[in-house]
Amino acid sequence: MKQAVRSAAFSRAAATLSLAALLAVTGCAGTTGNARVEPVEASGDGVLRVGLILDNTGGNAFLNAPQLAAAKLAVQEINAAGGHKGRPVELLPVHQDQDTSGQAHALVAAKADVVIGPTDSSHAAAAVEVLSRARTPLISPANTAAALTGIDSGGFYFRTVAADVAQGPVLAKLAKDAGAASISVVSQDGAYGKDVAAAVTDAARQAGLTVLPGGVFKPGNAAPAATAAGKANPDAVVLVAREGAQGALAELNNAGLSGSRILLSDGAFGRYGSRLGSRALDGARAVVPGQLPTAAFQGRLLGVDSALKDVSYAAETYDAVTLAALAAARAQDDAGRSIAANLVAVSGGAASGAAATPGGPAAAGAAQPSAPCRTYKECLSGLAGGGPVNYDGESGPVAFDAHGDITTATFTVFTYGEDNNPAPTGHETAGHTG
Repeated sequence: MKQAVRSAAFSRAAATLSLAALLAVTGCAGTTGNARVEPVEASGDGVLRVGLILDNTGGNAFLNAPQLAAAKLAVQEINAAGGHKGRPVELLPVHQDQDTSGQAHALVAAKADVVIGPTDSSHAAAAVEVLSRARTPLISPANTAAALTGIDSGGFYFRTVAADVAQGPVLAKLAKDAGAASISVVSQDGAYGKDVAAAVTDAARQAGLTVLPGGVFKPGNAAPAATAAGKANPDAVVLVAREGAQGALAELNNAGLSGSRILLSDGAFGRYGSRLGSRALDGARAVVPGQLPTAAFQGRLLGVDSALKDVSYAAETYDAVTLAALAAARAQDDAGRSIAANLVAVSGGAASGAAATPGGPAAAGAAQPSAPCRTYKECLSGLAGGGPVNYDGESGPVAFDAHGDITTATFTVFTYGEDNNPAPTGHETAGHTG
């Protein structure tokens, strides 16, 4: 099993939508208020049902298996700890033959109380449109488009992965920690490149770095931007790209920018090997969201699916299911509105307003977070004792905010060797929006 080379293998060029486009799609969703903080009364039927949207097709279809395995594992371990109020949690059948909207409709018809997914940010609006009408919370383990922070879901949308822009201050910090006093940013044209480049630039200036000319390029035409950066002669250059990354790296190398002067965004991360010149990336660094799954977690996943070859978004999926079950436990109710109203609290997060359980009101995040608990069973014991819970799971701290975003983003840092291939060398953290 390998840790995902997420950005190289998973093309999300169409997945970063503008906020205006997202709001246009979801503006008629028919939901009002903010379910994350509103008081709610118990209305469930006693059985917690979890749905899963697997929206990956073609070359990205491999991303479905780790998410399905992680959801199955989470449900198994929740049930081993007693399930929801003594009854088994159910993982509903998946409908991979349908599009995102079709899967969402099928899960509503199957009485899903919470839905995990989708993977592709460009599919989020379709899922929100259906599920928010049904008052069913949606927790994505993989949506990273920055614009989704403002999606109109009535408070029913959450995600256990950070927005793309969270890597901005991490990349700036890596440059400064290596001794750079100046940087250039070379970015691929599009929403992803624009948003992340702006985040890097802002963070670099705040860190006291001089930002020199760089440029924006379209895939296959990176030479002008690379040449401009080469003439500026920065101490470090940050490449923010996706499918155009290899060509841009080659042009940067031609412009005299190579090796340890290179920093790669998550979209540019990949194993380049002989596809680039000798030692072109020797000493270069890249960031990838999340932390490498532990050997123990990988072993548990293999116990569910012995043929599993990749673990992309498995930790984030596992945590999404576990958080939903903890929210239902805190509410003592399996209804979607009760889950949405308690997700912030069980994640150790903070949101304005109050979320109420049937047993009485509780300010969502009003108190300081308690010490982290790491498993459903451990957190359930804390709830039984009447105290707050703060679930930090396989993907790290979550701590949802008022938008349903995580507030601490963990990144794995990779360093490239002489063979132009990366190896993990450390971790960095940043706020979800940098």
